[in-house]
Amino acid sequence: MTDLPDLRIELDGRAPTAEELFAPLMSNYGHFTAMQVRGRAVRGLDLHLTRLDAATRELFGTGLDGDRVRELIRHALADTEDAAVRVNVFAPAPGAAPSVLVSVRPPMTMPTTPQALRTVPYQRPVAHLKHTGGFAQGFYRDQVQRAGFDEALLVGPDGTVSEGTITNVAFIAGDTVVWPDAPALDGISMLLLREALDRAGRPWRRSAVRTADLASYDGSFVINSRGIAPVSRIDDLPFPPDAPLVTEAVELFHSIPADAL
Repeated sequence: MTDLPDLRIELDGRAPTAEELFAPLMSNYGHFTAMQVRGRAVRGLDLHLTRLDAATRELFGTGLDGDRVRELIRHALADTEDAAVRVNVFAPAPGAAPSVLVSVRPPMTMPTTPQALRTVPYQRPVAHLKHTGGFAQGFYRDQVQRAGFDEALLVGPDGTVSEGTITNVAFIAGDTVVWPDAPALDGISMLLLREALDRAGRPWRRSAVRTADLASYDGSFVINSRGIAPVSRIDDLPFPPDAPLVTEAVELFHSIPADAL
């Protein structure tokens, strides 16, 4: 296995020139998916490929072949077994066919320690897309981390909770996992965990979650491609990180098999 540098980038299967990187650098019009590769396998690979195809159709009016994307990822990985991979799709010029930019970095993991969240007044525009240009997400995440929190929890003007800046969030109501019913990205890990909950016979539902009602929940966790972690507090409200259903959700997520690239 080759040593993995801090960053490796390929554009449509080859090393890009500086000029070719100008378009994605200067324009925020595009979309991406992020995945963790372990042993050259990815949890929910088909879901990632479906996400890329659907978003490419919505933004650029054309599909994106999943087999091509898999080959581009494999090529960018070379002999690397474990990595964090991001696939960006953008148009190099107005009206041009979309290009695929694959970046490969050292693997990333979700911290295993319980996470502290702080609510912030923001909801992502066009939230169903994993689109580029997330300035506000980065701004609020940086602000809350400076204040000693781990992640920002996005909240609408009426107090409706939607998602974290880079995570989906779930709440525990008795024996049920509750996902906020609000504009948010359907994260791949969230979708996989829902399927795992179904297989385990654990109920889940989508329901409006408001900050005024947070004290009524029995626990919470956050999840993304890097992993899953319990929530210990939201603002000044404590949550039990060892709530039984939170612990079970963590175990279920780690039991989800990966798909070979």
